[in-house]
Amino acid sequence: MTDAERLRRIEDVVDASGQAPAIEIRLPSGGRPRQLSARSLLVGMLLATADDRPLQLVRVHEALTALGHSDMERLGVVVVWRRGPHLLTYRQVERTFCIVAAMLDVSASALFSVVDALVEASVPPPWKDATTSYSVDWTDHASWSKPAAKDSFETATDTDAGWGHRKAHAPGDKDQLFFGYYAQAVVMAPEEEGPKVPELVRRITLDPPRVDPATQMAGLLRSMAASGVAVKDVLADSGYAHRSAERWATPLRLIGVRLIQDLHPHDRGQKGAFDGAVCASGSLYCPATPGPLLALGPSSRRASTEDLAAHDEQTAELTRWRLSPVTADDADGYHRVACPAAQGKLRCPLKPASMALGFDRPEVTDPPVEPPRCCAQATITVPPSVNAKNRQKYPYPSAQHRQSYARRTGSERAFATLKDSSSTDVRRGSCRMMGRTKNLMMLAGAVVVRNMRIIDSFEAARADDERRTNHGQPIKTRRRRRNPLAQLTVHDDVATRGSPDTG
Repeated sequence: MTDAERLRRIEDVVDASGQAPAIEIRLPSGGRPRQLSARSLLVGMLLATADDRPLQLVRVHEALTALGHSDMERLGVVVVWRRGPHLLTYRQVERTFCIVAAMLDVSASALFSVVDALVEASVPPPWKDATTSYSVDWTDHASWSKPAAKDSFETATDTDAGWGHRKAHAPGDKDQLFFGYYAQAVVMAPEEEGPKVPELVRRITLDPPRVDPATQMAGLLRSMAASGVAVKDVLADSGYAHRSAERWATPLRLIGVRLIQDLHPHDRGQKGAFDGAVCASGSLYCPATPGPLLALGPSSRRASTEDLAAHDEQTAELTRWRLSPVTADDADGYHRVACPAAQGKLRCPLKPASMALGFDRPEVTDPPVEPPRCCAQATITVPPSVNAKNRQKYPYPSAQHRQSYARRTGSERAFATLKDSSSTDVRRGSCRMMGRTKNLMMLAGAVVVRNMRIIDSFEAARADDERRTNHGQPIKTRRRRRNPLAQLTVHDDVATRGSPDTG
């Protein structure tokens, strides 16, 4: 891609967002006229990020002044003053950016409108309705500010930031403290059994650690749905699922979202009962369900094919004891579930018709003398308060749930590309600005550039697949290449024992 094509593409994204005129109208007037417009500032921010420059205003100035003369005249980088042509200075870039940031800092709705519109404009129209499934995640976004010492009365330079926890992947402590923000992203995921889609970021947010990430993400998804984006499946890890239902699950169910999430170890297994049915891992089960089945957890990430097959067989056995939903949630969140014996999934003396089933099904050998409501009736009504925190689209930890949850890794790859030291690199030091507004604006620019690169890579890979298909060649698939230790050893007996010359 040439420099002219990249500039045109960036200008198209800025114009498609429609935020440059809205920002310009809100900026204060009077005094010396500004040479740099809000539109040219946004273009310069994206140009600097696309050149893999640090997210700093001096890099924005360098990107704008490196354009061709005609482009600089069109963007207002070079203007004719009384004494002749005047080239944009760094101070003018800083002034326009600070005025824009101050205006957005006053109104959170205005800030989110600009950020959401810019990120959404980077998603091409053909892909806006390509999926209704999205994966969510959060990561640390360290501030350049020097944190305040805990035993002093001094305050940090970045008063919006705070102390947070992050996972360490290096040897040593599992958790580390950092000073900054939590960055969250909503990333497109493929539909179940659907075609591949580019893993584009649709929404981002940046909040200090003192703000609950799950609550902010629930509000972000609700506003995203209110804007016209269809959101059906939301894939989240246990960091979101472990929050109380009022902060995460319930607000999303109100807009028709189906959760596919990992459960925290504290939320797995048996957690009370309802009308005699056992509440376990977000589902209702027959009171005669064997205890070891209720204690099943997810399969290991390093499980072999044989181990996965054995685990899937156990979870399939557990599903036979599950009270499966027979109706969808009504307007108030109530739904009905049916007794597994009444559905023909197991044999139970309390349901005489089920005793005619084959012996390949499990059987209740010791039914209760006084059957609870879940056993006395064929179906029961379940209020939204039951399993409100852990109820999801598929029973946990079934094979169907594992296969659907595997789509969530796109959000992790999104943050990996944003933090890649060879490209956007939004790690600490890339943005040397203070305050949530300025950091979020720079992060939004990095996300826009990242989406543009993902589109280019996805389109190139799809074109290559079509070419290979037309020529009868196999489509390339990603394969893990491993060199076993045995291949790195010398199999010659003399060499392994040591030759006489070397001792």
